Amino acid sequence: MREVDRVIARRLDSGVPLVSSVSRYIISAGGKRLRPALLLLCCGALGYRGDQRFNMAAVVEFIHTATLLHDDVVDESALRRGAPTANANFGNPASVLVGDFLYSRAFQMMVDAQSMRIMHVLADATNIISEGEVMQLMNMHNADLDEAGYLQVIRSKTAKLFEASARVGAILSGASPLQEEACAEFGQAMGTAFQVIDDVLDYTGDTAVMGKNLGDDLREGKTTLPLIAAMQRASEAERTTIQTAIENGDVAMLDAVVAIVLKTGALDVARASARAEAERAIAAARRLPENDYSACLINLAHQLLERNH
Repeated sequence: MREVDRVIARRLDSGVPLVSSVSRYIISAGGKRLRPALLLLCCGALGYRGDQRFNMAAVVEFIHTATLLHDDVVDESALRRGAPTANANFGNPASVLVGDFLYSRAFQMMVDAQSMRIMHVLADATNIISEGEVMQLMNMHNADLDEAGYLQVIRSKTAKLFEASARVGAILSGASPLQEEACAEFGQAMGTAFQVIDDVLDYTGDTAVMGKNLGDDLREGKTTLPLIAAMQRASEAERTTIQTAIENGDVAMLDAVVAIVLKTGALDVARASARAEAERAIAAARRLPENDYSACLINLAHQLLERNH
């Protein structure tokens, strides 16, 4: 990961000062670096030790960072990773345009791998992520969204880059088709579980620990799994309260909504869904060669369910 950070720092260089300033601001804010970690661990599990793994790990982090820059503009977010968002600091136009720079820099770097297969996987992933973002936009303030529709959005918007990161690790390693699919399934299941837990934390987390404001999903009118499960189990009056809060993006109703979510056991439902995805990821990782790297993938899936940020 230190080597990946060195690649990131080197490839952020630009002759345009504002590009470098915004890029370094959001990259240096930290983050979990989960997507690059998945790529590196899949390479390790399958025995690949070439330097191209550092380059491709930086590519997926650049793609992820570009989506964050654009997301925060769309969502009008003010806080990420405990600090003001790039759009709060530099303005919306700079955030959008530097997000575009990071996307295009990622595609420049992909060429270095000299693999049409990798280009295909990552090009498809960025397209599907964009579709997921648009689907989420269309579903804003839609209290009728069901679990299937919710899963379709998060598997496109979030899980697809996890899946692509793990698959690229397998491709770099020259893995068999079965091993490649095991890596891809691990990534997709991990990404889905990650987003479900993220949505749970929006109603139970600690702002200081999470680094973002509680209730942001409700303010943005996002119908996430905790709310879907709560509405399925709530009384008519409680269901109306949640629907009104979603449709109006009313954070003033957050305490009332949280009380209903807790009362109905909706968080347990959401956590059970995340646990099922984590178990699917673990089963996929067990199809890889048994070594320290695959053991780390399994441990990562276990830890995901206990995260608080």
